[in-house]
Formats: sequence, C-alpha cells, structure tokens
Amino acid sequence: MKNPLKSKGGFTYIAALMLVVVMGIMLCLAAQSWTMIMKRERETELLFRGKQIVEAIARWQDPTGQGGAATQPIRPLNELKDLLLDSGSLSKKRYLRKDPRTSYNDPITGKDWETIRDPARGIIGVNSSSEDPPLRQTGFLELFYPLDPNSKRDKYLINMFAGFEKKTKYKDWQFVWSP
Repeated sequence: MKNPLKSKGGFTYIAALMLVVVMGIMLCLAAQSWTMIMKRERETELLFRGKQIVEAIARWQDPTGQGGAATQPIRPLNELKDLLLDSGSLSKKRYLRKDPRTSYNDPITGKDWETIRDPARGIIGVNSSSEDPPLRQTGFLELFYPLDPNSKRDKYLINMFAGFEKKTKYKDWQFVWSP
C-alpha cells in the first residue's frame, strides 16, 4: 500500500485550481474598476450634454445674447427637437448640432431627458431621471474652464454648477436656464 503523504499525484490539479481562483479575484477587481471608470465617463458626459442644452435654451430665449429685454416676444420652446432646427426662424437657425432625443439623450439612463417647464417660456431646462447617487460631489467648474465670470451666460453656468454640489441623486442635477 502507498503512503498518501508521499504521493505526488494531484499537485498540478491543486495548483491549477489556485490559479483559477486568483485569476477570478483579479478579474472581479478589474471589472469593479472598469465599472467605476464607465460611470465616471457617463457622469462627465451628462454634465457636458446638460451644459450644451442649457446654452442652446439660452440662445433660444435670448437670441441677441444681451441678457436684456428681447426686441421680439419670446416664443415658448415646446419640444427639445426644436433646438436642432428652429422652424420659426426665416433662416435655418440651429441651437444644437445633435438631436437631444437620440444623440444627446441622457447618458446615465440612455433615455430621453426629463424636461423642466415654465408656463410662459415652455421648456427652460432638463434633468436626468436617474435615482443613482453621483460620484462627483464637488469640483464641477474644473471640467469647464475657462468660463468667463464677466459674461452673463457664463456667470449663470457657474452658479448652476455650484448648485450641483452635495446633491444625492443625478435627478437633482437640474440644467435650467433663467435670465
């Protein structure tokens, strides 16, 4: 009879099993890092797209860019798609380059934006419908330098992004334009 303590059979099997366990742990760690990287990218894209839509709404509501009283009454913005091509303008006026329902949709959920409306002005802003907690809690302005604090539009954006700090859900990040 063989002594089981002196037998060398099965060592390779145990070594291969340990190698599979270690590789599994490493892949789980890599997947967590990759998930975090992708969430951070979607969050940055949310801020970029929201800023683009707010600036387009600002150009719609204040076409002169003066921040004062408009020479013509402001037409209410009824649909986000109107920012793509202004049907009420004599010239082909575009406020956004990409369709906010497809190319510029909410990057966190992949769905349409929730719109924020004013009875007189129509759509004045958008926000995500996601209830997830954001990764970024501070440092929003670092993403959009240089913003000119002397410009009325940039001053509004600075205040809007400062209001995002310490929010607990993406839904609370409201990209709203008000003159």
